[in-house]
Amino acid sequence: MGIIRKTKSVVTVLDLFEKSDDALSVVGLVERLKEEMNKTTVYRILERLEDEAILHSFAGKDGLTWYAKCNGCSSSNHLDSHPHFQCRECGKSECLSIDVQLPVISNHKIDSAELLLLGQCADCM
Repeated sequence: MGIIRKTKSVVTVLDLFEKSDDALSVVGLVERLKEEMNKTTVYRILERLEDEAILHSFAGKDGLTWYAKCNGCSSSNHLDSHPHFQCRECGKSECLSIDVQLPVISNHKIDSAELLLLGQCADCM
């Protein structure tokens, strides 16, 4: 897609991710930004940031989409095949820096995988 233009709206979304170590839900982002931009703009920015490998997304519990900062990815090669953790009590979601070995399945090519671990975060235990 090319270099993403740093419009005021893009900078606003990026600032939220810079200020957070945790993943942010699309629903939460739309709610936080409703005074500054409409829902369609938020979705469009998130899609562009994911295409440019600035963010990656994953499905959380209840099917909500969450976004987190990429680490070492490029637009042609997302390296974010890592597990994510979501707290059942407070809803906090985070990327986990642990290696997970994907199985080799004969006659199959795995393009991507998602692993969501559910439980209690340190704050809720």
